[in-house]
Amino acid sequence: MHPEFLNEDIMTLFEEEVEDEDRDKWIVWFDGVSNALGQGVRAVLVTPDDQCIPFTSRLGFDCTNNMADYKACALGILAAIDFKVKLLKVYGDLTLVIHQLRGEWEIRDHKLIPYQAYIRMLIEFFDDISFHHIPREENQMADALATLASLFQLTPHGDLLYIEFRCRGRPAHCCLIEEKQDGKPWYFDIKQYIEDKKYP
Repeated sequence: MHPEFLNEDIMTLFEEEVEDEDRDKWIVWFDGVSNALGQGVRAVLVTPDDQCIPFTSRLGFDCTNNMADYKACALGILAAIDFKVKLLKVYGDLTLVIHQLRGEWEIRDHKLIPYQAYIRMLIEFFDDISFHHIPREENQMADALATLASLFQLTPHGDLLYIEFRCRGRPAHCCLIEEKQDGKPWYFDIKQYIEDKKYP
Protein backbone atom coordinates (compact mmCIF):
# COMPACT_ATOMS: atom_id res chain seq x y z
CA MET A 1 0.00 0.00 0.00
CA HIS A 2 1.31 3.45 -0.92
CA PRO A 3 1.84 5.97 1.91
CA GLU A 4 -0.43 8.56 0.23
CA PHE A 5 -3.38 6.13 0.35
CA LEU A 6 -2.72 5.49 4.02
CA ASN A 7 -2.71 9.27 4.72
CA GLU A 8 -6.00 9.74 2.83
CA ASP A 9 -7.61 6.93 4.85
CA ILE A 10 -6.43 8.50 8.13
CA MET A 11 -7.76 11.92 7.09
CA THR A 12 -11.13 10.40 6.13
CA LEU A 13 -11.39 8.67 9.51
CA PHE A 14 -10.39 11.90 11.29
CA GLU A 15 -13.04 13.92 9.41
CA GLU A 16 -15.72 11.33 10.23
CA GLU A 17 -14.67 11.41 13.90
CA VAL A 18 -14.93 15.24 13.98
CA GLU A 19 -18.38 15.09 12.37
CA ASP A 20 -19.54 12.47 14.91
CA GLU A 21 -18.10 14.61 17.70
CA ASP A 22 -20.09 17.69 16.60
CA ARG A 23 -23.28 15.84 15.70
CA ASP A 24 -24.79 16.19 19.19
CA LYS A 25 -23.60 19.77 19.73
CA TRP A 26 -26.00 22.69 19.82
CA ILE A 27 -24.94 26.04 18.35
CA VAL A 28 -25.46 29.62 19.49
CA TRP A 29 -25.08 32.58 17.11
CA PHE A 30 -25.08 35.89 18.95
CA ASP A 31 -24.74 39.61 18.27
CA GLY A 32 -25.26 42.85 20.14
CA VAL A 33 -25.70 46.39 18.89
CA SER A 34 -25.44 49.79 20.51
CA ASN A 35 -26.42 52.83 18.48
CA ALA A 36 -27.99 56.28 18.88
CA LEU A 37 -31.49 54.79 19.07
CA GLY A 38 -30.77 52.17 21.71
CA GLN A 39 -29.18 48.83 22.51
CA GLY A 40 -30.33 45.40 21.43
CA VAL A 41 -29.07 41.84 21.76
CA ARG A 42 -29.87 38.78 19.77
CA ALA A 43 -29.07 35.08 19.98
CA VAL A 44 -30.13 32.16 17.84
CA LEU A 45 -30.01 28.69 19.35
CA VAL A 46 -29.65 25.92 16.75
CA THR A 47 -30.48 22.31 17.65
CA PRO A 48 -28.45 19.35 16.34
CA ASP A 49 -31.22 18.76 13.77
CA ASP A 50 -30.94 22.39 12.52
CA GLN A 51 -34.04 23.89 14.14
CA CYS A 52 -33.55 27.59 14.95
CA ILE A 53 -34.83 29.10 18.18
CA PRO A 54 -34.37 32.90 18.12
CA PHE A 55 -34.15 35.21 21.15
CA THR A 56 -33.96 38.99 21.14
CA SER A 57 -33.98 41.63 23.83
CA ARG A 58 -33.77 45.40 24.08
CA LEU A 59 -31.47 46.69 26.79
CA GLY A 60 -32.82 49.40 29.05
CA PHE A 61 -29.44 50.95 29.84
CA ASP A 62 -26.61 52.59 27.92
CA CYS A 63 -23.68 50.39 27.01
CA THR A 64 -20.91 49.97 24.47
CA ASN A 65 -20.95 47.55 21.52
CA ASN A 66 -18.59 45.25 23.43
CA MET A 67 -20.90 45.19 26.46
CA ALA A 68 -23.90 44.52 24.21
CA ASP A 69 -22.05 41.61 22.60
CA TYR A 70 -21.25 40.10 26.00
CA LYS A 71 -24.93 40.46 26.96
CA ALA A 72 -25.98 38.76 23.68
CA CYS A 73 -23.54 35.91 24.33
CA ALA A 74 -24.94 35.47 27.85
CA LEU A 75 -28.50 35.48 26.45
CA GLY A 76 -27.65 32.63 24.08
CA ILE A 77 -25.81 30.60 26.72
CA LEU A 78 -28.66 31.04 29.23
CA ALA A 79 -31.11 29.83 26.58
CA ALA A 80 -28.95 26.74 26.05
CA ILE A 81 -28.92 26.12 29.81
CA ASP A 82 -32.74 26.38 29.89
CA PHE A 83 -32.84 23.66 27.21
CA LYS A 84 -30.46 21.53 29.34
CA VAL A 85 -27.83 21.55 26.59
CA LYS A 86 -24.48 19.99 27.60
CA LEU A 87 -22.47 20.35 24.34
CA LEU A 88 -22.37 23.83 22.82
CA LYS A 89 -20.50 25.79 20.14
CA VAL A 90 -20.80 29.59 20.43
CA TYR A 91 -20.31 31.86 17.40
CA GLY A 92 -19.93 35.65 17.43
CA ASP A 93 -18.61 38.24 15.00
CA LEU A 94 -16.79 40.54 17.47
CA THR A 95 -13.17 39.40 17.60
CA LEU A 96 -12.44 41.08 20.93
CA VAL A 97 -15.21 39.28 22.82
CA ILE A 98 -14.43 35.84 21.38
CA HIS A 99 -10.69 36.07 22.13
CA GLN A 100 -11.36 37.37 25.64
CA LEU A 101 -13.78 34.51 26.34
CA ARG A 102 -11.18 32.03 25.12
CA GLY A 103 -8.68 33.62 27.51
CA GLU A 104 -6.35 34.59 24.66
CA TRP A 105 -6.64 38.36 25.15
CA GLU A 106 -6.60 40.29 28.39
CA ILE A 107 -9.44 42.66 29.28
CA ARG A 108 -8.33 46.28 29.39
CA ASP A 109 -11.79 47.82 29.78
CA HIS A 110 -12.75 47.29 33.43
CA LYS A 111 -16.48 47.48 32.51
CA LEU A 112 -16.17 44.16 30.64
CA ILE A 113 -14.67 42.19 33.54
CA PRO A 114 -18.04 41.41 35.25
CA TYR A 115 -19.49 40.24 31.93
CA GLN A 116 -16.62 37.83 31.30
CA ALA A 117 -16.80 36.57 34.90
CA TYR A 118 -20.55 35.93 34.52
CA ILE A 119 -20.09 33.94 31.30
CA ARG A 120 -17.23 31.97 32.88
CA MET A 121 -19.67 31.03 35.66
CA LEU A 122 -22.25 29.88 33.08
CA ILE A 123 -19.63 27.72 31.34
CA GLU A 124 -19.70 25.39 34.37
CA PHE A 125 -23.14 24.13 33.28
CA PHE A 126 -21.69 22.48 30.16
CA ASP A 127 -19.67 19.34 29.56
CA ASP A 128 -18.11 20.99 26.51
CA ILE A 129 -18.37 24.57 25.25
CA SER A 130 -16.22 26.38 22.69
CA PHE A 131 -16.13 29.93 21.32
CA HIS A 132 -15.60 30.71 17.64
CA HIS A 133 -15.21 33.92 15.63
CA ILE A 134 -17.13 34.29 12.35
CA PRO A 135 -17.25 37.14 9.81
CA ARG A 136 -20.16 39.56 10.21
CA GLU A 137 -21.64 38.54 6.84
CA GLU A 138 -22.05 34.99 8.18
CA ASN A 139 -23.90 36.28 11.25
CA GLN A 140 -26.60 38.21 9.39
CA MET A 141 -29.63 36.84 11.21
CA ALA A 142 -28.36 37.69 14.68
CA ASP A 143 -26.96 41.02 13.46
CA ALA A 144 -30.20 42.14 11.80
CA LEU A 145 -32.43 41.16 14.71
CA ALA A 146 -30.14 42.77 17.28
CA THR A 147 -30.39 46.00 15.27
CA LEU A 148 -34.17 45.57 15.07
CA ALA A 149 -34.43 45.13 18.84
CA SER A 150 -32.39 48.30 19.38
CA LEU A 151 -34.88 50.36 17.33
CA PHE A 152 -38.01 49.60 19.36
CA GLN A 153 -38.98 52.14 22.00
CA LEU A 154 -40.61 49.97 24.65
CA THR A 155 -41.93 50.88 28.06
CA PRO A 156 -40.68 48.77 30.99
CA HIS A 157 -42.13 45.25 30.68
CA GLY A 158 -43.60 46.20 27.29
CA ASP A 159 -42.43 43.00 25.63
CA LEU A 160 -43.31 42.15 22.04
CA LEU A 161 -44.21 38.48 21.90
CA TYR A 162 -42.80 37.73 18.45
CA ILE A 163 -42.11 39.09 15.00
CA GLU A 164 -42.78 36.84 12.05
CA PHE A 165 -40.83 37.16 8.80
CA ARG A 166 -42.13 35.66 5.58
CA CYS A 167 -40.68 35.51 2.10
CA ARG A 168 -42.97 36.65 -0.72
CA GLY A 169 -42.13 35.64 -4.27
CA ARG A 170 -44.16 38.35 -6.01
CA PRO A 171 -45.55 41.84 -5.30
CA ALA A 172 -48.82 42.07 -3.37
CA HIS A 173 -50.70 43.75 -6.23
CA CYS A 174 -50.16 40.65 -8.38
CA CYS A 175 -52.54 38.75 -6.10
CA LEU A 176 -55.38 41.13 -7.08
CA ILE A 177 -54.95 40.88 -10.84
CA GLU A 178 -57.46 38.52 -12.40
CA GLU A 179 -56.92 37.14 -15.84
CA LYS A 180 -59.58 38.22 -18.35
CA GLN A 181 -61.55 35.39 -19.89
CA ASP A 182 -62.53 37.31 -23.09
CA GLY A 183 -59.48 36.10 -25.02
CA LYS A 184 -58.16 39.64 -25.53
CA PRO A 185 -54.60 40.59 -24.49
CA TRP A 186 -54.07 42.55 -21.26
CA TYR A 187 -53.26 45.74 -23.18
CA PHE A 188 -56.39 45.66 -25.38
CA ASP A 189 -58.25 48.45 -23.49
CA ILE A 190 -55.13 50.64 -23.38
CA LYS A 191 -54.58 50.23 -27.10
CA GLN A 192 -58.22 51.03 -27.85
CA TYR A 193 -58.02 54.20 -25.75
CA ILE A 194 -54.87 55.37 -27.53
CA GLU A 195 -56.39 54.71 -30.96
CA ASP A 196 -60.02 55.82 -30.40
CA LYS A 197 -59.90 57.81 -27.13
CA LYS A 198 -62.57 55.45 -25.75
CA TYR A 199 -62.65 54.42 -22.13
CA PRO A 200 -63.38 50.72 -21.51
